[in-house]
Amino acid sequence: MQNSIKDYFDGILTALSALPLAGQPKIELDNREEVWFIRADVYFLDNSLLHFRELWIKQDEQRFKKTYSYHFQRADGTMIFRYDNAPHFLHLASAPHHKHVGGHDVVAANAPDLESVLKEIEGMVKP
Repeated sequence: MQNSIKDYFDGILTALSALPLAGQPKIELDNREEVWFIRADVYFLDNSLLHFRELWIKQDEQRFKKTYSYHFQRADGTMIFRYDNAPHFLHLASAPHHKHVGGHDVVAANAPDLESVLKEIEGMVKP
């Protein structure tokens, strides 16, 4: 992670500004002394939506992402994919990390970062 949560947050804003967005993303940073919660809704030109959240904590002078969810859906609300690390698919080799694909499939997936999720979406968004 960058030097501070503010640097990381600014990096998110920079990455979002480079995408074909339908409007200004709604993004919040709840910044506490040792816990940071980032939540955002990002609408793309085709009205698809990325809702993401990341919970970062500080432990032993290190910051790490404790939980995350990157949920991408069509304009009509149907899910395209969601990456998360909720511990409910422990049989997968990548547990607790996994990816929901469409409405019903769940596959093993490494923990993505926001940049890789945005690149995946960029190839799907149709203006």
